[in-house]
Amino acid sequence: MDYSILADIYEKLEAVSSKLKKTEILAELFKSTPTSELPKIVLLIQGRVFPSYSEYELGVAEQMMMRAIALATGFKTEKVEEKFKKTGDLGLAVEECIKSKRQSSFAKKKVTVDDVFGNLQKLATITGSGSQEKKLKLITELLVSAKPKEARYIVRTILQDLRVGAGEGILRDAIASAFLTGDKAADAIEYALNLLPDFGEIARIAKEEGVDGLENVRVRIGKPLHVMLSEKAESIKEVLDKHGEVIAEWKYDGMRVIIEKRGKDIWLFTRRLENVTKQFPDIVELAREHLKPYQCIVDGEAVGIDKKTGNPLPFQMLSQRVQRKYDIEKMVKEIPIQVNLFDVICVESEMLISKSLAERKKTLEKIVAQVPGKFQFAKQIVSSDENQLKEFYEEALKARQEGLMLKVPQSHYVFGRHTDGWYKIKPTMENLDLAIIGATWGEGARASWLTSYVLGARDTKTGNFVEVGMMSTGLTEKEYEQMTKTLQPLIVEEKGRTVRVRPKVVVEVKYQEIQKSPTYGSGFALRFPALSRLRPDKGPDEVDTIERVKKLYESQGRAG
Repeated sequence: MDYSILADIYEKLEAVSSKLKKTEILAELFKSTPTSELPKIVLLIQGRVFPSYSEYELGVAEQMMMRAIALATGFKTEKVEEKFKKTGDLGLAVEECIKSKRQSSFAKKKVTVDDVFGNLQKLATITGSGSQEKKLKLITELLVSAKPKEARYIVRTILQDLRVGAGEGILRDAIASAFLTGDKAADAIEYALNLLPDFGEIARIAKEEGVDGLENVRVRIGKPLHVMLSEKAESIKEVLDKHGEVIAEWKYDGMRVIIEKRGKDIWLFTRRLENVTKQFPDIVELAREHLKPYQCIVDGEAVGIDKKTGNPLPFQMLSQRVQRKYDIEKMVKEIPIQVNLFDVICVESEMLISKSLAERKKTLEKIVAQVPGKFQFAKQIVSSDENQLKEFYEEALKARQEGLMLKVPQSHYVFGRHTDGWYKIKPTMENLDLAIIGATWGEGARASWLTSYVLGARDTKTGNFVEVGMMSTGLTEKEYEQMTKTLQPLIVEEKGRTVRVRPKVVVEVKYQEIQKSPTYGSGFALRFPALSRLRPDKGPDEVDTIERVKKLYESQGRAG
């Protein structure tokens, strides 16, 4: 397929705001796409060339992109930068450069989808000496042959800033509209995506095998899956009144870890689908030795342990291991771990998700050889007594854990869902998980740091992030410096001292109260928001919604 066809689709998507219209545009595209190219097209519509769980990153920053545009168009880098500052979009900047290029190439070869997909995948595999120049060559090769519009979207794709508004909900609906019929279509796609989080592969299955094929998708050992999630509950009493007896587990201040085993091979995935196998060789060894089946998938929480005291470390300490790519053995010694298992998803070829939690717990006990303090079951009790559960809750807090999980014994394992089968009880229920969507450069001694952060909540109707406050407290100088390094590659627009950034960094925020706001897009504003902690374990899709903010605002009114 010529890339110009895809560029036209991008432009159509960008020009309309209606979800229904976007869905129609994509459904027609998917119908007309050959099966062999469908997975690539679906990924490119997301601005990706790898599934969301892939470890590969293109690794191209704006400075490198400006150099590539300069090489491809003959403009000086300073001129490209000037156009970028004017438009706030390197995609539009390269489009302008190519349009005004004096020496046009009359013998340009057509750019195909395979050309773009292949070159962009190669970008992620280039490392070592001379890698920057090799990447420049691949990008320049595409831009030299690209038409202005094609170049706009090639650059945006490489910088992960496609701006066409084709979110996951729209993609799901478009795949269903293109290939499926019947009431089961939406549920079948959602089920398959939770077990195989790759829209490209899901589209292929939908086209070739229909609803039956999607419903028959099974977990694939070595690939991540979407874990079951919990609802927030205001009190133990609330859960008991609804369900009676519950299985109560400590809620650990750690990293959710899905452990997948086949023979001697072990894979570790986080709730965000990140493959952290290399970062945790100690967990790999424990799993290899102490999970009895040849093949299984178990669910648990990994906690960092203080070597001197034996106490659990805050999640921020453990996150250093998650993010570390080098000196792994050093980190293993500095931050030892403890794994607390609480569920099992499959054993050998049997899926256990339709069995009750109580049954799954019995299976888990049979397949794990515990190592106390290292590889063990999550601490739990089974009770319908509110006072007993409150004592267990206080015990968890005294042990420096987050609180309790209350789970319904009859609950099934539901992938990727917040269900009424699992509840979390924490002492700071009002805290919000929000995305940083903008920032302001500091002044004086802090002029080189981004020190004030615009906080965004998710608007489930549009898929966008809208402002709920501005946070400038709760960070140390070292954290300001690190946050600046993290946010700078995410900047998509800069005006004076303010910047707009891609919503990738998630923070947990505490605040005094929620007020109505006529200026913020959400209609609400947090009063005196401050950083509680960074949440590298969460992605933008897990940020709290406007509906959640509204609910908390209304509960304040009732309390008053």
